[in-house]
Amino acid sequence: MIQIKKFTFNLFSENTFVLWDDESKVCAIVDPGCSYLSEEQILENFIIENNLKTKYLINTHCHIDHILGCEFVKKKFDPIYYAPELDIPLLHNAKMQASFVGMDFSISLLPDDYLSEDKKLNIGQSEISFLFTPGHTPGEYCIYIPDIKSCITGDVLFNDSIGRTDLWGGNYDMLIKSINEKLLSLPDETIIYPGHGESSTIGREKKSNPFLKS
Repeated sequence: MIQIKKFTFNLFSENTFVLWDDESKVCAIVDPGCSYLSEEQILENFIIENNLKTKYLINTHCHIDHILGCEFVKKKFDPIYYAPELDIPLLHNAKMQASFVGMDFSISLLPDDYLSEDKKLNIGQSEISFLFTPGHTPGEYCIYIPDIKSCITGDVLFNDSIGRTDLWGGNYDMLIKSINEKLLSLPDETIIYPGHGESSTIGREKKSNPFLKS
């Protein structure tokens, strides 16, 4: 059975997730936002203390706050790195992204492979799949874990909110379409784990999210 651990890192209070299987100890690190040595140590200690084997590094999208720890994770654990192909320009322009928020950061790392809706990854006996949900960025994907009725929604859908569309490549109509067609069609009991803030459920967001009211 897949377990989920959330860490909140960096100045943007970004949620980094570790997904792992209790039996095999195989794990995936999603959107590592660790930007300080102390945050890197927190993540590394969790992996070591739980005897986890880091097989995958996954970016739901490539905004600066979600990629700050990617090179650390790749260098430390050498996982297979997956990211959205349409977000590669964001990686190439990480230094410019950083400058907009007063940071000095660049990244030379590129994915080993790209996410797609056809791709399935196994974490132990459980399978995770990917939902193409552009709008916040051109290439963002959400991560669906049917065995535990959960979805990591990146910066697409939040507890009582939705992702920004005023950043590079954002498109409001596309974001709403992605949410309606890919996320709100999931079972109401599906727990969502967003890239910022607290978790919720699909059913709750259908009822109370003010951005989704017709």
